[in-house]
Amino acid sequence: MNKAGLDLERIVFIGRTFEEYMAMFSLSIEELEGKKILDCPAGACSFTAISRQKGLDVTACDIAYYHSNEELANKGEKDLKHAMESVEKAKKQYVFDYFQNVEDLAQHRERALIDCTVDMKQNSERYIPVTLPSLPFENEQFDIILSAHFLFTYGDRLDIAFHMEVMEELIRVAKEEIRIFPLVDLIGNRYEHLDEMVKKLQIKGLQVEEIRVPYEFQQNANTMMKIRKNDSA
Repeated sequence: MNKAGLDLERIVFIGRTFEEYMAMFSLSIEELEGKKILDCPAGACSFTAISRQKGLDVTACDIAYYHSNEELANKGEKDLKHAMESVEKAKKQYVFDYFQNVEDLAQHRERALIDCTVDMKQNSERYIPVTLPSLPFENEQFDIILSAHFLFTYGDRLDIAFHMEVMEELIRVAKEEIRIFPLVDLIGNRYEHLDEMVKKLQIKGLQVEEIRVPYEFQQNANTMMKIRKNDSA
C-alpha cells in the first residue's frame, strides 16, 4: 500500500511515552542495552525517540508512516483532543493510578506526540511504513519486539487468522523475544481466542508467559504476553 491508497482519517495517531512503555512491558534499561529493538506498530509513541537519546537501538514501524511528518502531527493533535473527550465521558472504564486525572493523561499523550514527530523529522530512517501482516525485515533482524495496543485490542475487527499471521511475522523477524500488551479488547475483556493462540504458539516450540505488569490504565489491562524463541524455534 502506498501513501495515495491510505486514508489518513482511518488512522488514529496517538501514542504512549517512553516511561509508559517501560512499565507496560516491565522493562529495564539494562535489558535493552546492546539489543536491536522493534516497536510494531508504534503509532505516535515516543519510545523510539527517547530510546535513541539514551543510546538504545530502536526502530519503529507503522502504517501511519506512509504519511508526512506534518500530516501526522496535525492528525495527532486532532486525535488527542477527541480521545481526551472520550476518556472524560467514560472515566469509569479507566484506572487513574498511573495518571492523576484526564489533564495529566493529556499531558503525557501530548509529550509523546511531540517527541515522536520531532524525532521522525530528524531521524526518518528509524520510522518504517509497513502494512501488517507483512514486515519488510530480515529473519531474526531484531532481538526484541514490542507490540502495544493492536493485537487483541481490536479483536472485534481483526479475526484470529489475521492475529496469527501477524504473530508469525513477528516471530520470523524476532531473534529472542516478543512482548505484547495488553491482552484485553477495547472494553476490557480478555481476548476470546487468547488461550487458543497460546496453544498454537507452544506447539511451534515457543515459550509463552502471561506476566503481570506495573501499569494499568484501561481496566483489566495489566498483563502482557512474553514469547521467547527456543534455539529450535
